[in-house]
Amino acid sequence: MNATVTPVNATVTPLKAPPGAGLLHLVVFRPPVEDAAPVCPLMQALDELEAARAATFVHDRDRRQYVAAHATLRRVLAEYTGHEPSRVPLGRAEGPYGKPQLIGSPVPLHFNLSHSHGLIAIGVAADPVGVDVQRVPSPEAVEVVLPRLHPREREELRALPASERPEAFARLWTRKEAYLKGLGTGLTRSPAADYLGETAAARPAGWTVRNVPVQPGYAAAAALRHHPT
Repeated sequence: MNATVTPVNATVTPLKAPPGAGLLHLVVFRPPVEDAAPVCPLMQALDELEAARAATFVHDRDRRQYVAAHATLRRVLAEYTGHEPSRVPLGRAEGPYGKPQLIGSPVPLHFNLSHSHGLIAIGVAADPVGVDVQRVPSPEAVEVVLPRLHPREREELRALPASERPEAFARLWTRKEAYLKGLGTGLTRSPAADYLGETAAARPAGWTVRNVPVQPGYAAAAALRHHPT
């Protein structure tokens, strides 16, 4: 998996042609600090349902994150599809999980979105893709989730000094969520079902799953399904 990365705090500059097989366009950024008022240019990129959803947030911080994430996703997809951002045709896949997808796209184009505590990640690829970003959890939170992991993952984390477990867990959990989002199941599939630990060769076949660099205190990962040959 080769990634074209737009790093944190950089201007989003999407590619003009869809990513080729095995390529990922990854955007990682923080939302703007100003309030997302109705006249904000980002709001103009949303469709009516998203704008209505943005209006329901009680806290400005949460609204800014939502607006920035969904508006930037639409702007990136607009560069590939030729639509105005607010008119990019988004929907959900059929089936029990309903993964977000483009409707009627003339080219194969998959995308995924994640945001956590002010950090946002967007992935776009020609093949199924998942991305995830998380803030590094507390040691107590790690202990709560450990029993839900794959047995081999639990062993790897428990072999580490306690001080190293939160960051290692965050790297693992973002790999796991990115993979499950790429599958389209999310956490409806048991976190214990698949190994996403440190041994890359033992991870699920047919996928490349990697962590990507982000600012301290966070972890992020991307998962990309191999293009059929």
